Amino acid sequence: MQQPPDGWTPVEQGLWEAFRQGEVYDLRSWDSSVDQVSGPHDWPAERFVRAEVLATLLLNGPDPAPGKVAALKLSGAYVTGALLLAGARIDHYIELHDCRFEKKILMSEAQAGTVRMIRCWIPRLEASRLATDGDLHLARCVLPFGMRLTDAKIGTDLLLNQATIGGDRYGRALAADGLTVQQDCEAERIDVHGELSLRTGRIGGRFSLRGARLKAAAPDRYCLNLAHISVGNTMYLGGSLDGGWAGSHTIYGDGYGAPIPPGSPSTPLRAYGGVRLVDGRFENALLITHAEFHLAEGQELSLRRIQTPELRFTCHTPPTGKVSLSRARIGNLVDNPASWPMDGHVRMTGFTYESLRPDRPFSVRQRIAWLESALGEYQPEPYEQLATALRRDGRDEDAREVLYAKHQRRRSTLPLPGRLWGLVQDAAVGYGYRPGRAALWLVLAWAIGALYFSEHEPAPLKADERPTWNAPLYALSKVLPVVNLGPDGWNPDRTGQFVVAGLVLSGWVLATTVVAGATRMLQRG
Repeated sequence: MQQPPDGWTPVEQGLWEAFRQGEVYDLRSWDSSVDQVSGPHDWPAERFVRAEVLATLLLNGPDPAPGKVAALKLSGAYVTGALLLAGARIDHYIELHDCRFEKKILMSEAQAGTVRMIRCWIPRLEASRLATDGDLHLARCVLPFGMRLTDAKIGTDLLLNQATIGGDRYGRALAADGLTVQQDCEAERIDVHGELSLRTGRIGGRFSLRGARLKAAAPDRYCLNLAHISVGNTMYLGGSLDGGWAGSHTIYGDGYGAPIPPGSPSTPLRAYGGVRLVDGRFENALLITHAEFHLAEGQELSLRRIQTPELRFTCHTPPTGKVSLSRARIGNLVDNPASWPMDGHVRMTGFTYESLRPDRPFSVRQRIAWLESALGEYQPEPYEQLATALRRDGRDEDAREVLYAKHQRRRSTLPLPGRLWGLVQDAAVGYGYRPGRAALWLVLAWAIGALYFSEHEPAPLKADERPTWNAPLYALSKVLPVVNLGPDGWNPDRTGQFVVAGLVLSGWVLATTVVAGATRMLQRG
């Protein structure tokens, strides 16, 4: 059939011939106030095309003209009726620009090559289990009642840059659980009003949400739900440079571009609602940079059990709710002190990381405060994890500082005798991490004893034997009771006996704590 069916309008007949030629059929007026698909929809009749005409061309269209490849390339049309392509096999290339659809597009369980819809107004897209051999592009489209891509399989790239997506009656804007994208998924500067859900999704390349605005349907709902997602390269949750977007007709992001230079005009990712990346796998990195998380009470940025070689967490302002890193497994942790919420709003139970790579100075005291603000009650594992990472980076002094803080925190959990003994060990040798304190205490005890006995020389034990008196040496022999320095044979008076007992007792206590500290140092070695 080389002629359009009877009853087609002249506009539709022109589209028939353009389809055979593989040419763009452009109905735009090139007046921006008229061509605005989101504006008033009282378009002239000469731009109307019935949805059934599009379906006829795609499913039972004419043969291509000699030497041509048939394709549906339509711009500036008002498509009336619902476009019903569910279960269809579509062999033709589809590219629609600046079209407005009266009713939804239904492509559930359809098979297609490449589908490109740019700057189109579509009430709703139903495309669950859609399978494409090529790309699916919906850049700058407006979908006021959301879209469904559940279990869809995209053969190459999924492009959603600058799309505006509203929610359905259940508050879901993009329902794409089980979505598979063989290469990249770009959703930069997307504006979503409702939940964006890609649970158990599989992205073969990178996944970018830079500059996105995500707003949950209700304050207590998720705005982003990526539980169990797998990303074969890098996940970007961050800002987007304004250059290349503002005032530009491009639909593409800046790819694998460099971080935003300080002071450059940019738009951060803004999330209003809970964010869930539980059990996510990011083969290259998860980059959370220049992002704002506006979380209501009880909501969290959940990174529980994620796995990635690198987590970059460098927000300009900390999230307003909780950040959960429980049982996450990270290679490099890149962060800065200003990015993390405090006052117990970080969860770190079972959180492991191999090395710390702060992007600005992050002192060990700040690290300890970061750690302790996350712990509701004493847990030894986070301290050990931090000390191990510092030691792996060659920062042994900082690692000892962390372990010292661990013992101080543990002391508050002990019964009274344990707390008292802990205070002694802390004051004496800092639990073995301040060995210089023992020497100072020993010197102080010896000086007190020497000063006392220089003024109170004891009587000899035997009246006919009077050894040479040496007060400093005598005091030293009592402070070091296991060492015999020789000055025996003296009988202190009643007060002197108490002084001797005090010197011996302090010597034994200091010796015990020194041995405990030395044991810990040997174990660390």
